[in-house]
Amino acid sequence: MLAMIKSCAVNGLDGYRLVVEVDVGAGLSAFEIVGLPDASVRESRERVRAALKNSGFAFPLRRITVNLAPADIRKEGPSLDLPIAIGILAATGQISEKAPLAGSAFVGELSLDGTLRPIDGALAISSHLAQQPGIERLYLPRENAAEAAIVQGIDVYAVNCLAELKEDLEGNHAAAPQQVDVAALFTSAQTATLPDMAEVRGQHAAKRALEIAAAGGHNLLLIGPPGGGKTMLARRLPGLLPDLTLEESMQVTKIYSVSGMLPRGAALLTERPFRSPHHSASAASIIGGGVRPRPGEISLASHGVLFLDELPEFQRNVLEALRQPLEEHVVTVSRSNGHAEFPADFQLVGAMNPCPCGYWGDTEKPCTCTPYQRQRYLARISGPLLDRIDLHVEVPRVAYHDLAASEGGEESSGTIRERVLAARERQARRLAGLPTRCNAWMSRAELQRFCRLDREASILLGEVFRSLKMSARGHDRVLKVARTIADLAGEERIQAMHIAEAVQYRTLDREME
Repeated sequence: MLAMIKSCAVNGLDGYRLVVEVDVGAGLSAFEIVGLPDASVRESRERVRAALKNSGFAFPLRRITVNLAPADIRKEGPSLDLPIAIGILAATGQISEKAPLAGSAFVGELSLDGTLRPIDGALAISSHLAQQPGIERLYLPRENAAEAAIVQGIDVYAVNCLAELKEDLEGNHAAAPQQVDVAALFTSAQTATLPDMAEVRGQHAAKRALEIAAAGGHNLLLIGPPGGGKTMLARRLPGLLPDLTLEESMQVTKIYSVSGMLPRGAALLTERPFRSPHHSASAASIIGGGVRPRPGEISLASHGVLFLDELPEFQRNVLEALRQPLEEHVVTVSRSNGHAEFPADFQLVGAMNPCPCGYWGDTEKPCTCTPYQRQRYLARISGPLLDRIDLHVEVPRVAYHDLAASEGGEESSGTIRERVLAARERQARRLAGLPTRCNAWMSRAELQRFCRLDREASILLGEVFRSLKMSARGHDRVLKVARTIADLAGEERIQAMHIAEAVQYRTLDREME
C-alpha cells in the first residue's frame, strides 16, 4: 500500500514543502529511504522502527520504501521522523482512513519510546505551510508549538507522542489548536531588564556618540585604554534603541529558531539582540556558512547590535567579509549544492585600544609602543572598513572624581531614549514611502534630497574633505551623522555646528592623515 504524507523542511531561513511517500509492499523485510537523505535522515529508520514498536504499533516485516520528494534537494536533520512514522501507519492501515491526513502536515523528531523531541526552524516551517493551498493543520512537538502558532492561517497542534497523535487524528481525543496572544507579548517594556546608562560614570562624549548612533542607526567604533568602559557602553546601546516591531520580532525569532538558539517553549523574542563573539571566531561563524548554510553572528544580531571587542585582533578576512553586509544589510552564503540568503540588518559596535600596549595618549600611564608598532596595529583595520563605520570615538580613562561621585548625576537610558525616539519619528516622517528606515541607510540620491547644507556648513565640509583626504563614502558618512545630529536638535536644515560635531567623530581619519 502507498501513503503520501505532507511535511516541510528548512533551507536558510525559508521552509520548502516536502511529500513523504511511503510504500509497503511484498518482498523480503527491508527499510530504504531515498530522495537525497543525509546521515541523520537515514538514521530515521532505526528511530522510527523502535518508536513504533514501543508505542504499541506493529512494525511491518515487509519491504518499506520511503521517498522524500522532491528528490533533487538534499534532506537534513531528524524532523522527518514523524511524517515517516505516520506514513508507515497509514500504509499499513493502523490509522483510520477517516483521519484528516490530506490537509495535514507533520514534522518532528522521534525518541525511541515514541515521544517527540523539539526541532529547529518551526517558525519558518509554519510560515511556509500557512501559504500553501490545501494545508490546514500542522502537527509538531509540543515544545515548538508556541513559536509555530504565532503565524496566522494554519492550525498548529502540539504533539507529545505517537500514540496520542493517532488518537487525535482519529477523533478519539479532543485536541484544540495551540493559541498564542501575540499582542500580549508586547505589553511589557522591552528595555526594562537592559543595563542602564546611568551606571556609566563620566564618558560624556562617548555617551553622546551612543545617542547619535541609536538615533540614526550608525555604526560605532570606541577607542581607548583598557578599563575605560568601552564594553560597558556598548552593552547599553540596545536600551537606547526603539522597540522591535512585530515584523522585526518575527524575523529575529525565525533566525534564532533556525539556528537552534530559541529557548524551548518560547513563542517570540521581543528584545533587540546583542551579540559579542570572541575575536578568535572564524569567518563562517561570523558571516554564516557550513555544509548546510546556517546564520552567522551578523544574522543573529539582526535588528540589534553586533559588538566586536578587541577589533584589531579579529582575523583580517573576517573583518573584510563584513564590508558587503554593512552596505547591503543582507548576506548570501553560496555552496556547491545551493545557496541561502540571510538578513544582516545590524549595528556594528567595535572596541579597540589605541596601540598594542593600550596606553597611547593616556594621561596616567605612558605608552611603550614605537610609532611603527602603533601604525601597524591601526593598519589591521583597513580603510574601506573604517569608511563604513560612521563614528570613531575616543573613550579616555575615567577620572577619579567621576567614579567617586554620588549616584543620581548621570542621565538614565530612559531619558536618552526619549530623545532617540523623537529623532527616529522625524526620520520616519521624512523617509515615509521609501525603503530606507533610518539616516544611516540613506542612498546618495536621498542624501542630496534630505541633507541640504547652508552656505557656512557647505564651506566647512569642503575644507574638512580636503584636509582629511576623505573618500566619497567618508563624505557621505559625515553627512548622515550630521543629519542625525540635526534631527536630535529638532532642526530641519543641517548647520555648520552639526557638521563640526560630525567631523569630531572621525578620529581615525585624523590619525591616519
